[in-house]
Amino acid sequence: MRRLILSRILGLALIMQGFSGTISAQKQPVDYVNPYMGNISHLLVPTFPTIHLPNSLLRVYPERGDYTGDLLQGLPLVVTSHRGSSAFNLSPFQGNEKDLKPVVSYSYDQEKLTPYSYSVYLDEQQTDVQFALSHQSAMYEINFGKDAPAYLVLNSRNGSLKWDGQAVSGHQLLDNNTRVFLYLKPEQSPETVSVLKNSGLTSDKEASGKNACVVLKYGKGTKPVRLRYGISFIDEVQARKNMEREVAQFSLKSIQENGIKVWNEALGKIAVSGNTDNAKTIFYTSLYRTFERPVCISEDGRYYSAFDGKVHADKGTPFFTDDWIWDSYRAHHPLRILLDPKKEENILYSFTEMAAQMEQNWWPTFPEITGDSRRMNSNHGVASVIDAYRKGLSGFDLEKAYMACRGAIMEKTLAPWSGKPAGELDQFYKDHGYIPALKPGEEETIPEVHSFEKRQPIAVTLGTSYDQWCLSQIAKELGKTNDYQYFLKCASNYRNVFNAKTRFFHPKDKDGNFIEPFDYIFSGGMGAREFYGENNGWIYRWDVQHNVADLISLMGGREKFIDGLDEMFSKPLGRGKYAFYAQLPDHTGNVGQFSMANEPSLHIPYLYNYAGQPWKTQKRIRTLLDQWFRNDLMGVPGDEDGGGMTSFVVFSYMGFYPVTPGMPVYNIGSPQFDKVKMDLGNGKFFEVEAVNNSAENKYIQSATLNGKPWNKAWFSHADLISGGKLVLQMGPKANLNWGSSVNDAPPSAARIQ
Repeated sequence: MRRLILSRILGLALIMQGFSGTISAQKQPVDYVNPYMGNISHLLVPTFPTIHLPNSLLRVYPERGDYTGDLLQGLPLVVTSHRGSSAFNLSPFQGNEKDLKPVVSYSYDQEKLTPYSYSVYLDEQQTDVQFALSHQSAMYEINFGKDAPAYLVLNSRNGSLKWDGQAVSGHQLLDNNTRVFLYLKPEQSPETVSVLKNSGLTSDKEASGKNACVVLKYGKGTKPVRLRYGISFIDEVQARKNMEREVAQFSLKSIQENGIKVWNEALGKIAVSGNTDNAKTIFYTSLYRTFERPVCISEDGRYYSAFDGKVHADKGTPFFTDDWIWDSYRAHHPLRILLDPKKEENILYSFTEMAAQMEQNWWPTFPEITGDSRRMNSNHGVASVIDAYRKGLSGFDLEKAYMACRGAIMEKTLAPWSGKPAGELDQFYKDHGYIPALKPGEEETIPEVHSFEKRQPIAVTLGTSYDQWCLSQIAKELGKTNDYQYFLKCASNYRNVFNAKTRFFHPKDKDGNFIEPFDYIFSGGMGAREFYGENNGWIYRWDVQHNVADLISLMGGREKFIDGLDEMFSKPLGRGKYAFYAQLPDHTGNVGQFSMANEPSLHIPYLYNYAGQPWKTQKRIRTLLDQWFRNDLMGVPGDEDGGGMTSFVVFSYMGFYPVTPGMPVYNIGSPQFDKVKMDLGNGKFFEVEAVNNSAENKYIQSATLNGKPWNKAWFSHADLISGGKLVLQMGPKANLNWGSSVNDAPPSAARIQ
């Protein structure tokens, strides 16, 4: 087994070396990954050093405040969400029994973490810890350093644990009556097993409730202690099966070697050459982040669905959940279409199934392990449906997906962070084409509106206009003419809140009057939620992804559109940072009023392509990547959201980006590498070659696409998916003519009269 694994890894290395000449057998794609990148940010915690296999059910990271946390809070066994704490906890201990706790805090050193392994030294305990994981199971190897009895404290924070003579099994209760189950089997039998209560150790073998703890005691000189465990969302029996299938017969080293193989196969879908090892670390670390979510929860052909509280047969199609679609539809889903279209089909099939399992058959917005949390504004999952279909994916029922998407927009309230049915606010939108803002001093009376998240009227109006454009396109594909025409008309509702005098999207009250006085930076309270959402008016000024050409027209033409973009990047914060971020904590990573730290900004640097100045996109993309995405602890500027932002980095490093999911086209930027080779499957590859590329030579001088001269600042999915090559001649000064013609601009939806 080991020889086979190493042989496959070496084979992949030689393939990549043959392409790039720089990735050798000694340094594979996974070796470039730095899970600590971005673990600290200005305000929000953007990333965690997560150990997991691609899209796997089992995820683990050291539990502490952040990277600088001085103490480890035990050892984790599983985290059940992107930002959750460990469901079960393991605490090795040597010392006085009276000092045993449900979770032991450790001073630690020598921590080494990769996507597939973990090791750490617990200082005072003098204990070495090694860890390896598979998809649903894992293994700890613990070397106690003291000549004293050793204890292992297993804790379920809210559930039960029991010892059956061979293993510890139990569960933890999560939200929405969802349970995660554990089966943990030590390789060495303990001398005694006890239950830890407030009064100390008891002779019981079963514990339940808060901090339910079972303690395994070993005699002096017992080392190493090896623990193998499986987890499940179905039951303890399935957790045991997962453990036996994945790790029971394997050593720590062989499990880690398999992890190396799995990660290199996933990351190796994109081979790069040129630039520095530091740039490759940023790139492959960003790519690793895109595999953190969603997670596959199929277990031997079954899965537990929190959407109806039942166990289902997956019928041969793996079931996925835990996807924050408001973040991921922009670039994360489009990236997966290229790298693993079958998985993307399975994910969309899963969303169709979970919608049907829910009471109202509404397309999910934030599907998680514990169900759909209905967070954020709008329902951009509809964009992922039409984007996949327009790019040739058919492994899901488009009709069923459409009905669920339609219901989520027409039957569910548009009020942010709510799963309630449509009400008065939604009827107003249908009648008037915008969400009304409250007048100054007017109290909220709509029951669907979240007390903290507010109406977010501009964000919802703009977002729903895009969602309804996506609905119109699905209806068109299905031959639903009436729906197509209705939703196509709704797709221009953004126009109803455009202020022609200021050239901003400006909230209106229910009487059709713009809210005055108004400040596009600070009006709207915490996170600008009374009018926008997490970001201010300068960001939402550009939130018309489906019809940029019409936005240019609204703003007075190409020149004024460019002026507006330029002004955004140079506009001061308007207050000191302390005061600015106190109100807009998500709006970090600033270049003027632009925020690199939040997903609604991701497409904005590419908008210069639409107005005849693609050289400014090229310059801006290079600058933003260099400024905000670095190989260090603060190397991610804000809310990364499990692939939502790092997929932007992956695309932009390669030199192109999908501005409008639902339109099968890509905007051209400025690639960071000399060569990029993407494996599309079936022996097909898409390549981007940047000739004379360097930090200074960031501007495109000329281009060819599939051997023909190319003067457009975009290309189609059809140009890419059958295999092809984009060659860019790069230089130190902008070619102001390349891509500047009106006819060279990327396509937009037709303006609705």
